[in-house]
Amino acid sequence: MSIMMPAADQAVLARRAEIAAALRAIVPGEGVIDSAAEMLAYESDGLTAYRQPPMVVVLPDTTEQVSKVLKYCQGQGIKVVPRGSGTSLSGGALPLADGVLLLGLGKFKRIREIDFDNRVVVTEPGVTNLAISQAVAHAGFYYAPDPSSQIACSIGGNVAENSGGVHCLKYGMTTNNVLGCEIVLMSGEILRIGGKSAENAGYDLMGIITGSEGLLGVITEITVRILQKPETARALMVGFAEVEAAGECVARIIGAGIIPGGMEMMDKPAIHAAEAFVHAGYPLDVEALLIIELDGPQVEVDELIKRVEAIAQGCGSTSCQISTSEAERNLFWAGRKAAFPAVGRISPDYLCMDGTIPRGALPKALARIRDLSEKYGLGVANVFHAGDGNLHPLILYDANKPGEIEKAEAFGADILRCCVELGGVLTGEHGVGIEKRDLMPDMFTEIDLNQQQRLKCAFDAEGLLNPGKVFPTLHRCAELGRVHVHAGKLAFPDIPRF
Repeated sequence: MSIMMPAADQAVLARRAEIAAALRAIVPGEGVIDSAAEMLAYESDGLTAYRQPPMVVVLPDTTEQVSKVLKYCQGQGIKVVPRGSGTSLSGGALPLADGVLLLGLGKFKRIREIDFDNRVVVTEPGVTNLAISQAVAHAGFYYAPDPSSQIACSIGGNVAENSGGVHCLKYGMTTNNVLGCEIVLMSGEILRIGGKSAENAGYDLMGIITGSEGLLGVITEITVRILQKPETARALMVGFAEVEAAGECVARIIGAGIIPGGMEMMDKPAIHAAEAFVHAGYPLDVEALLIIELDGPQVEVDELIKRVEAIAQGCGSTSCQISTSEAERNLFWAGRKAAFPAVGRISPDYLCMDGTIPRGALPKALARIRDLSEKYGLGVANVFHAGDGNLHPLILYDANKPGEIEKAEAFGADILRCCVELGGVLTGEHGVGIEKRDLMPDMFTEIDLNQQQRLKCAFDAEGLLNPGKVFPTLHRCAELGRVHVHAGKLAFPDIPRF
């Protein structure tokens, strides 16, 4: 006895087969996945609370293939979700129900050029963040932005989200370390923007593309700046009896004109979780821990250590340990960089938030997070880039308990609203994605959002790239006034007047 499939399901399968066949003509071999079982690996990114399988997955490995795939999709009106390593924590790489094609860039994993004379690396987007530093380490160089997930996250994803890391305080975010890129528009047009030079004429299109979350085009090549390793780098591990005292210490260090290579803070739940996981030697009798790295010429580092230690004592520090070897310095950082997986051992689930506040507002933000934790009845572990005010509260919950995920999301939304109220922003490095999409009006006016969408229209007039992300309501380009990018330039006569 045969079971008749509903006509709607038959239509979906027929459409999938049609798309897959067309894509296989562009990306032969195993580059197209249309089996429901095999596509399960792509149904979510690091924001695992949400899942949506794509209709088809395509895995090109050349820029030309990406161009042909996008051109085909534009002609067919097919929406496309670009994806790197899938470590996004805001749902940025989540396939949506009306985004039928997931375009994975995992095969773009070659470093194309290492140019020590110009201190740059030209890389494909699927290369991991850490692999760039490893490729140039033999010559005493490294790539500065270092997200905690650097062993897995791709450089293309870093550009899409403008990622930071523990050393972004002194050396900048991704946007400060990317000089150029090759980007494919939805039309299939291939643009080269920027290059090896630190300065380029015309509009700052690199500044627009970095942090654009896959809404403007698909990046297929990136030119990044590499730095020479400092002569000396040492870290201090400073404990405090109160979180507010640690926050005051951060403000005083920056106020004294000292810019550490990195300055991170963890509260007691995060400290205990990280120490049990890594055994980094963290003090367990403190409420807050600062890890402060100072780098440069040895004589300068020695002097700065004395000054920072004195500032910490003035803020009431209860302990201070200074690294005496490279291995010990790396161990201090190992616990911090493993904090996210470490917290996963103390809670069945957690929601990692990402917001930024002015440094001076840190005590108020932490007090508000404590109050919200009591309000929602959910624990929280705080891990954050203290130097630049980028908070990463980890909200602890159990998805198997009815209503807890909803409480965690409401808790997280209130934290982000608090960040905006204190003069900060909704995201520091994880992006907006779907997680913060509906909070955008809390930060931007309707005029602001419409202006941002005009920029989206300039690159992707049909709104086919990464649908459902960033904007709570996406207007048609015709409603906003269309601008079009061609050959890397705005068609000046078409720019609407406001």
